[in-house]
Formats: sequence, structure tokens, C-alpha cells
Amino acid sequence: MTGGNAIRGMRIGSSPVGVEIDRGDSAPRQQVAYWCDKGHLTEPSFAMEARVPDTWECSHCGLPAGRDRENPPPPKRNEPYKSHLAYVKERRSDADGMRLLDEALRKLRQQRGRSEE
Repeated sequence: MTGGNAIRGMRIGSSPVGVEIDRGDSAPRQQVAYWCDKGHLTEPSFAMEARVPDTWECSHCGLPAGRDRENPPPPKRNEPYKSHLAYVKERRSDADGMRLLDEALRKLRQQRGRSEE
């Protein structure tokens, strides 16, 4: 058996046990239905005056969900990670790369006072 001086956790802003605090009226809400490509229904609630987004993330599978049950948005394409070098190779050919490398080496050699080899 543990000691009798255990500290009990409470959330910030909570009131003592058994005491009700009037926190005012909550804003009028609306629930909006969204469907994903797998047919899951997600119904987040929004304030009545808030702009309702066209898409929402499905709370079940994480796919994008739309408001049209018959035509949900397609799943996002997951592109593989590309390194910086892969992006450079998309923009430059091997010949361009060799030309730039030769130019950079020539400048470096000139700075060091060496002639071209």
C-alpha cells in the first residue's frame, strides 16, 4: 500500500472537484460530413460563421476526405525522397556538369597561382 500523500493531477484551468464554474455560452456549431476514398465518414464541427473547408483529413485512415460522398478526393501521391544531387541531375546533363566542374577547377587553380595542367 502506498502512502497517503499522493498528489493528484488536474488539468490547467480546472475547478475544484464538485464545483461548477460558468464558462459562458459556447458559439453555435455546425457538423459537416466528409467522406474519404475508403468510404469512412468524418464529421468535424465548425462555428456557424466559420468558412468550412472543401477537404478534411479522414480521422480513420488519414486520406483526404471531401464533402461529396460519391466523388471523394483521390489519395495524395507519395513522392519518394530525393537528394539535392537528384534535383541537380534533373536540371543539368552530365556534359553541363563536367563543363561547370572544369570551369570551377580552372578558377581555383588560377587563385592558387598554378597554371592549368
